[in-house]
Amino acid sequence: MTFSIVARVGDAHGVAVASKFLAAAAVVPAAEAGAGALATQAWANIAFGPQGLALLRTGVRAEDVVAGLVASDPGRAQRQLGVVGADGDGATYTGDECPSWAGGVVGDGYAIQGNILTGPEVVREMEAAWLASAELPLAERLVAALAAGDAAGGDSRGRQSAGVYVVEAGAGYAGAGDVACDLRVDDHPDPVTELRRLLGVHELLFGRPDPDSLLEIEGELAEEIEARLKELGHATLDQWAGVENLEGRLVEGKIDPIVLARLRGEV
Repeated sequence: MTFSIVARVGDAHGVAVASKFLAAAAVVPAAEAGAGALATQAWANIAFGPQGLALLRTGVRAEDVVAGLVASDPGRAQRQLGVVGADGDGATYTGDECPSWAGGVVGDGYAIQGNILTGPEVVREMEAAWLASAELPLAERLVAALAAGDAAGGDSRGRQSAGVYVVEAGAGYAGAGDVACDLRVDDHPDPVTELRRLLGVHELLFGRPDPDSLLEIEGELAEEIEARLKELGHATLDQWAGVENLEGRLVEGKIDPIVLARLRGEV
């Protein structure tokens, strides 16, 4: 009843999932910075999350994590599982009693799987999208793969929910945690499209400014910023950015072009 991708880029790990199931992303993904990530689905065994991460934390390879979890589970025939560790290929498992079509594919740093799909083309298209988007950040690559699977047919019962979860050491809000991205669409007629929209908003608000693109606040630009802030009823850029939740993109004496575009009302 679900399709997902579990993947790694560098030190970042993440999971993206979509399903005709309420709030699938509240059940399916688990990830820990520096250890790995997994997806548990079909007749999901939620114990796989903490158990699998405990194994990954000790350096157990993805295929051995899958083997260990499945071997100890009497309900294995109805389970589906994808795992990626800190290095090497991902691993996937589909129990014999998972509703058709069900299966998965793996490669270096990824595992893609689904059940009750319209056909194998769903996971094939997800894999193609993943491999073709190496220039994107992990969260965007995961959602691009999810969108490809959705476009190929996705869950044969229809659409309801989607989510993306990414962890990386120190990549959380204000550098205070490891959760770089945790977005969910729990009940929506077009959840993957809505997830992509939310990811764009997330990047706008919480993305880190590119040092090479920063503009010096001086001359005409400084005058423009001061005038626009006055029109909006704010005394300082800091004050306005706090209202807009853009304080993480502020740099002393400079301005992020994305912040400037927001100030100008362009985004």
